[in-house]
Amino acid sequence: MPADCPFCAQPNVLHALVCSSCSRDIAIPESLIAERDDLVRKRAMAGEELEQAKAELAGLPRRRRISLRRS
Repeated sequence: MPADCPFCAQPNVLHALVCSSCSRDIAIPESLIAERDDLVRKRAMAGEELEQAKAELAGLPRRRRISLRRS
């Protein structure tokens, strides 16, 4: 089953590294996939930390604003 090139939409062999029509790289190196997966994991952890911080802030008592204007 051929895989279409994401750039020129021409069919290529399934595990081709370079498009036979436009000569562009069409394979994603394993190192980039691993880096992407690591970044996705870090983003999820940061999102969880942000939600936890928001919950902590929401639980803090609110202070009254002190007016610094002269009466």
